[in-house]
Amino acid sequence: MPLGRVQTQIVDRLVELGKLTSEQRQTLVNRPDDTTGDQLDQLLQGEFKITPLQLHVARCRALGLTPFNVARYKVNSTTFEKIDQEYCQKNLILPVGQAGDVLLVAFANPFETQIAAKIAEKTGLRVARLLAREQDIKDKFKKDHAAEQVQFSDVVDQLGAQFSDEGEGEVSDDDLTHEDSAPIIQLANRIIEDAYFGGASDIHIEPQEKDLVVRYRIDGLTQEKLRLPAKVSGALVARLKIMCNLDIAERRLPQDGRIVFKQYNKKGVDIDLRVSTAPLNHGEGVVMRILDKQKSTLPLPALGFTEENLAKYRECIRQPYGMILHCGPTGSGKSMTLYSALNEINTADVVIRTAEDPIEYTLPGINQMQMHRQIGLTFAAALRAFLRQDPDIILVGEIRDKETANIAVEAALTGHLLISTLHTNDAPSTVARLTDMGIEPFMISSSIVCVCAQRLMRRVCKSCRVAYEPEGREKELLQRGIGWSGQIYKAAPKGCPKCNGSGYKGRVGIHELMVTNEELIEGINKELETAELKKIAMRGGMKTLHQDSLIKVKDGLTTLAEALSTVPQDMELRG
Repeated sequence: MPLGRVQTQIVDRLVELGKLTSEQRQTLVNRPDDTTGDQLDQLLQGEFKITPLQLHVARCRALGLTPFNVARYKVNSTTFEKIDQEYCQKNLILPVGQAGDVLLVAFANPFETQIAAKIAEKTGLRVARLLAREQDIKDKFKKDHAAEQVQFSDVVDQLGAQFSDEGEGEVSDDDLTHEDSAPIIQLANRIIEDAYFGGASDIHIEPQEKDLVVRYRIDGLTQEKLRLPAKVSGALVARLKIMCNLDIAERRLPQDGRIVFKQYNKKGVDIDLRVSTAPLNHGEGVVMRILDKQKSTLPLPALGFTEENLAKYRECIRQPYGMILHCGPTGSGKSMTLYSALNEINTADVVIRTAEDPIEYTLPGINQMQMHRQIGLTFAAALRAFLRQDPDIILVGEIRDKETANIAVEAALTGHLLISTLHTNDAPSTVARLTDMGIEPFMISSSIVCVCAQRLMRRVCKSCRVAYEPEGREKELLQRGIGWSGQIYKAAPKGCPKCNGSGYKGRVGIHELMVTNEELIEGINKELETAELKKIAMRGGMKTLHQDSLIKVKDGLTTLAEALSTVPQDMELRG
């Protein structure tokens, strides 16, 4: 059977290019057997000595596309700014440049027009399709990009030269302060930009004996991003300290500061970073929490509340007075929930005052105050000032001590709605924590409206999750916890490009909402044990963290393994 139309056109283009003779063309076109595209490629390269590049140019001319030699293209820090890396890898495409409002994209598949339309819709740019060899694109992901340090490679090379044994690693004051002049400045900026674009919540810079390790926390788990020579440590930490106006000479004591990153980058990344330095055994370590000012608060229904809990919580935040407490460890989503609640009740007829350390998100229409412990502006001092400023709702960042707790309870009992956070493991143990701070039980019972304990669990990736029927202990856990059995999901062992091979993408909140009722008030007044208060709350309709995590498993949002690793099983529900 003769060659297909496209195959014949490729042979014709090779004749035009002078790489085949007319006789060779006749031999190829009139082959008696079926010849697939791959077989023709092998035949041309083997028997007729056509090079891969000549064949590629001929194919492009046959299809009316521009050829592009991806093998010579160097992946850099801007390559994946417009299109995600995992999307490119999955669809075998590579963005290779931009000319005005036209995005140049190399495709391995010449017939893939739908992806070009999707990219145009997503980026708002026109897409010019170039044709590249499939193997060249795959090689780019294997070599240049799998290294994951490609966006740092040029800076790391410069640092390597500056911090080599011959260079002694000397860094002048100019290197630390003159913008864009030194590799150390570029490195500090790129670490922050890369973490922000990668969806990290925290950046950890950790000096070790032979290396300086940079790790990002993404979706609650840390992952290593970069390893640098140990000699770079002092200069990088000094640069970060300069960015947040800390004392670079003081290396023996922990320091806290804030970086307003807009001042240091030209990409319009409007974020602040809460910075904490600490002296460690191999030098100073730095942890930076990313506070995205462009990210607005989420509406309450998007935070993971079940319908039942959402209805109860909305009723609580609309009470005229009383105390609403959120408890959980650092990074459990307390701040986001508080801000979302304030946004929902922020209307023109109420006055809201907040005392925060630090102010994580700026909310329009709400008066926010930053704490400064060095000059005596503490939560307690701010609360006292607020009580003289005629507020309806007060948010206190955290109840840390007896003084703040006393004023908070007083505010809740005198006609204000007070919202705050506390570090306890679950909702019922909040009562014992306040009692430890010296608050009388009758004051606690009469001021508290509700306590919400919360955690964040990783969401199972919707693209690659695996459905299965739980058996044995797993089935028993679900039946005992929420009285349900049926199909649930687990994470795919190798994940997919969308979830970066982890099987999980994003996070969802789980909540334990303890709303006060008559029986609970009586129990608090009688100074009952935390376990007894928990039983009373559960009788009153409270779903524990463990039960709420199982509901998220039932709804297909997460896996049983993730639920059990986030919160322990309830003692009351164990067999």
